[in-house]
Amino acid sequence: MNIAVVGAGFSGSVIARQLAEAGIAVEIFESREHIGGNCFTERHVTGTNVHRYGPHIFHTGDLRVWEYLCRFGEFVPFQFRVFATAAGRVYPLPINLLTINQVFGTSFTPREAQEFIASQSVPMGERTDLEAYGRSVLGDVLYERFFEGYTTKQWGVAPSELPASILQRLPVRFDYDTAYYSHPIQAIPRDGYTPIFEQLLDHRLITVHLNTKVDSDSLRSYDHIFWTGPLDAWFGHSFGRLRYRTLDFVEEVHNGDFQGSATMNQCDVDVPFTRTTEFNHFTPWETHEQTVIYLEFSRECVEDDTPYYPLRLNDDSVLLDRYLEAAKHETGVTFVGRLGTYRYLDMDVCIGEALDVAAEFLTTL
Repeated sequence: MNIAVVGAGFSGSVIARQLAEAGIAVEIFESREHIGGNCFTERHVTGTNVHRYGPHIFHTGDLRVWEYLCRFGEFVPFQFRVFATAAGRVYPLPINLLTINQVFGTSFTPREAQEFIASQSVPMGERTDLEAYGRSVLGDVLYERFFEGYTTKQWGVAPSELPASILQRLPVRFDYDTAYYSHPIQAIPRDGYTPIFEQLLDHRLITVHLNTKVDSDSLRSYDHIFWTGPLDAWFGHSFGRLRYRTLDFVEEVHNGDFQGSATMNQCDVDVPFTRTTEFNHFTPWETHEQTVIYLEFSRECVEDDTPYYPLRLNDDSVLLDRYLEAAKHETGVTFVGRLGTYRYLDMDVCIGEALDVAAEFLTTL
């Protein structure tokens, strides 16, 4: 049986591994010069372990996914904390009791803060967009300070054009918990993600082709294809291009500690970048004299760019529905992953879905 997997990120790598362990030979085609997709990490000349495509913190409540991933490398517990610069001050995110009290100059108790924020709510009416949702949950002040400018820069459109689901992923807390994620398992690979992928793909039945671009026509000789590339690319963009965001990074090297935290969001719209990442803070068990930071810029993804996030504007649903309907009628191909299903998925969800897809495929043989 000839099996092709397109993409060597988590979705493709996990599927390839599961099929290989079941005795099926798999060929992986990766357009980039490395495995790992956007989770790729590498050692900088300073010694710092850098996430080339922006920070990735593994977090999950899925014990099955966690135990699976731990087969392929050592993970170190890591609690991600994010801060935000807005209107000339620094605040902790997600919005919590400390953030609220800082912004309003108060000393609210949890109940007082909850009642106060509820009093700030702006009714959504019939609107379902991100801006309406943000103002209804947070009120004007918190929404405008932390999300209006940042969201506009991140997505390149007015928040009123975006679905509320983007903001619904972020909690609002009425205690002093400043951890970014609430999952019980939060960790980072001790030596970076690349060694995890090397172990995942280290199987005699897996062959990896790097720097190799393929399309649906060039793969027709395979019995089955697992496609983790952009959904519309499989169809040659025949209905038009789905919209994605891409990221550009400006690297800086400094001595000592640059910002005191792993990530600093820049919420003001007049600051051109969305956040600053300092990678030494992702490996507190290591010591380096110099520190590497990335300034992160978001923009529209064009041809030959690396896509990061499906845009999923409210007005794009018609085009997306056409591709999803076309995908239902395709045979011999399974669309998986963030790009293949045009959804914003965290790492653990990608891995969990890849395990399910592989298991389901094996039952058909």
